[in-house]
Amino acid sequence: MFRPRLIPVLLLKNNALVKSVKFKKHRYIGDPINAVKIFNELRADELVLLDIDASNEGRRISSDVIRKVGEEANMPFSVGGGITSIKDIQDVIACGAEKVILNSYAIKNPSLIKEASKSFGSSTIVLCIDVKKKLFGKSESVFIRNGSEDAKFKPIQLAKIAEEMGAGEIIIQSISKDGSMEGYDIDLIKSISTSVTIPTVALGGCCSMEDCKKAYIEGRANGIAAGSFFVYQGLNKGVLINYPSREDIIKITH
Repeated sequence: MFRPRLIPVLLLKNNALVKSVKFKKHRYIGDPINAVKIFNELRADELVLLDIDASNEGRRISSDVIRKVGEEANMPFSVGGGITSIKDIQDVIACGAEKVILNSYAIKNPSLIKEASKSFGSSTIVLCIDVKKKLFGKSESVFIRNGSEDAKFKPIQLAKIAEEMGAGEIIIQSISKDGSMEGYDIDLIKSISTSVTIPTVALGGCCSMEDCKKAYIEGRANGIAAGSFFVYQGLNKGVLINYPSREDIIKITH
C-alpha cells in the first residue's frame, strides 16, 4: 500500500542538534548522532539534515558530520546548508548523503539546479522553499539565508522554476509555522503540490498524526517532514526522540 514518507528534520547549529521557532529561539536538543541512532531503532523512513547557519557564514555543512551520519544511518538521508557548487554536491554525496537540498544560493542562481540535475540526476536534487508573509502585507514571498532575506519570488513561481530546471523534489516550509506545533499551512502546501508534477514535502507546524494526515489528504503532499513532532513530547515540550509505528503511519492514508 502506498503511504507518504514520514521524515524527521534535524537542524544543526555549531554541529549540535537544535530546534527553532519561526527560524529563531534556537533550543539545544542534543547530539545529532545520538538522534540518528534512535531514528535507526525506530525505523524512520528517511532523514533530513540541515545546517541552518552555513549560508550566512559563507561555508558548507561539515563533511565530518555528514560522514558520521552516513556511517550510522540505516535509512536514506538528505543534506543541506551552504551548498553553492557542483563540487559541494559531489563532496556531500561522497560523504554518504543520498540527496542534496539546495536553498539560498540555488534560488538566486537557478542554473545550479539545472547543472546539478544533469550531473547527478533529478532524484538527487531537492529545493527547499521557505515562505513567509511580507512585513505589513498579506502576500507570501520566498525567503533565503535562514529567513533573513526576501528572495523576491512567489512560492508557486519558484516551484515551477525548480521543476523546469530539473529538481526532483520540493520541500515547502512555512516560516511562521516553524516550531509552532499548530498544524501545517495546508493552503500553502496544496498551492505548491497542485502546481507542479514533482513530489512535494510538507514542513513546518506538525503536532500530531492528524496534522500529517491533513498535509497528505488535503495538502496533497508526497512526504511529511517535521522537527518538533519528532523531538518533543507533551505540552511542556520535554525532549524525547520519537517516531510513530508503521500501523499509525498507514492510518494517514485512511
